[in-house]
Amino acid sequence: MTVDSKADRAKGDSGEIYRVAGPVVTATGLKPRMYDVVFVGEEKLMGEVIGLVKDKTIIQVYEDTTGIKPGEVVTDTGKPLVLELGPGLLSSIYDGIQRPLPVLREKMGDYIERGVTAPGLDREKTWGFVPSVKEGDKITGGAIIGTVKESENIEHRVMAPVNAKGFVQSIKQGNYTVDEVICRLDNGANLKMMQTWPVRVPRPYKEKLMPEIPLITGQRVLDTFFPLAKGGTAAIPGGFGTGKTVTQHQLSKWSDAKIVVYVGCGERGNEMTEVLTEFPELEDPWTGAPLMQRTVLIANTSNMPVAAREASVYTGVTIAEYFRDMGYHVSLMADSTSRWAEAMREISSRLEEMPGEEGYPAYLSARLSEFYERAGRVMALSGNEGSVSIIGAVSPPGGDFSEPITQGTLRIVKVFWALDTKLRERRHFPAINWLTSYSLYVSTLEEWFKKEVAQDFPELRGWAMGVLQKEAELQEIVQLVGSDALPEEQRLTLEVARLLREIILQQNAYHKVDTYTTIKRQHELLLAIKIFQDLSTRSLTLGNTVEDACNLKSTLQLTKVKYEANFEKELKHTLACLHDDFRGLEGSK
Repeated sequence: MTVDSKADRAKGDSGEIYRVAGPVVTATGLKPRMYDVVFVGEEKLMGEVIGLVKDKTIIQVYEDTTGIKPGEVVTDTGKPLVLELGPGLLSSIYDGIQRPLPVLREKMGDYIERGVTAPGLDREKTWGFVPSVKEGDKITGGAIIGTVKESENIEHRVMAPVNAKGFVQSIKQGNYTVDEVICRLDNGANLKMMQTWPVRVPRPYKEKLMPEIPLITGQRVLDTFFPLAKGGTAAIPGGFGTGKTVTQHQLSKWSDAKIVVYVGCGERGNEMTEVLTEFPELEDPWTGAPLMQRTVLIANTSNMPVAAREASVYTGVTIAEYFRDMGYHVSLMADSTSRWAEAMREISSRLEEMPGEEGYPAYLSARLSEFYERAGRVMALSGNEGSVSIIGAVSPPGGDFSEPITQGTLRIVKVFWALDTKLRERRHFPAINWLTSYSLYVSTLEEWFKKEVAQDFPELRGWAMGVLQKEAELQEIVQLVGSDALPEEQRLTLEVARLLREIILQQNAYHKVDTYTTIKRQHELLLAIKIFQDLSTRSLTLGNTVEDACNLKSTLQLTKVKYEANFEKELKHTLACLHDDFRGLEGSK
């Protein structure tokens, strides 16, 4: 595999427009290859070849095609859609084809004109390059040849292109722009800080590793019950207003991934505006620096051309793979894959392809698989371990999880965080339904939790899930005859489940303390609720009631501990009070 496409024919072949159907343009007189980038019309609108039928070339145009007409010129570049990768990616805000939006705004104001482009990386800015290799060293593709301080806390590891091979002839420290030569090899190759990569081609690696390390998010319902492994895949489906975007914001801010790539794919303009205005102001809780210093934003709203929306997820995952190859753990948020699939459906209908279920193209599942399969924890060509974790939001119409995109995604991903409209109506956030969600990483991560958190953590998780499932069964009886008709043991199960819901499952994203809970604290909270159940069970055998246990002052205190800044001290005090109160309760009998 090579970085740059090398055509064995003349570049700049020209043809003319034959037909225009929205973003799909048919041209004649060209001899391109699939996925070549072409420039369409007098305004040179960027497009991509998506079909070759006899002498006709079918092109999806990334910009609005209003006003272009048959007969206008079409020029083939001879290269696929490629990204510029190098220092300057972090803190950037791009559209779906890596045009820097702040740069375009400076050129033309708030409304982007057609046919206007700008390089993905700043050509003027210089970066302080520090070599990691010396003259005479042998390097191979993907090797780290130096470092650049890209932001306050992120070191950009400059890598040789994957096809590079040879001995270093010259390399020196200094300040360079991204397209200046920083290293020369004995075979005449000149290496720069910037390299390019075709977006639809996964970047290579040495070896794929087992997903044995969790991506810690600080969100109790996720870490405790439905953990995601580094290099894993997850889906967050949910109807309007259930909290997909807020959940992804929490994951962006609090997960222990070093780099965050956020793809706003076809979201409403006001939602994307909120992301673009809030992210630059957010503080990274790990370093105190702005969160944008380790974030790349890709904004492609619902009113932007659909073809660019289709490309945006590939742009995001290619940038994520690039940082993975440096040895970083990267989390990619795609919000939402439903809008991406809708873009594919629109283009497919313009191509007059045979529709599949609900009008989506027959290859929908294949495209979803191609995207999610680019996740993984790997040993990179550089010799470093890195990962890309993909978390895709799905927006099923009317919250119907039986629709094709949700079902197609579920066949691929290993973690399913199901957002529930009824929980949202009850003001239970995050509105993740613990009965329909699941994680297939639980068994592979069990050893990590035993070693790093506590030996009894998997056992406690199983106990808590058992209580919550038992509560769901009892609720059917309660709705018929009321909770007072239940025996004391079953009423206690309902109360313990209530504590699990209020203390573990509910979490306030806007509370200074509750917004993030370490995995060890999550274990301590689970253990505290188990202690309450054990004490209450013993109390019942002595003739006390469930109301006696629930009305204790220390029981109420237990529900408030998660909000305390001095968590360890308060929990220890609360548990001591809980034991004292139960001793007092038992002594009164």
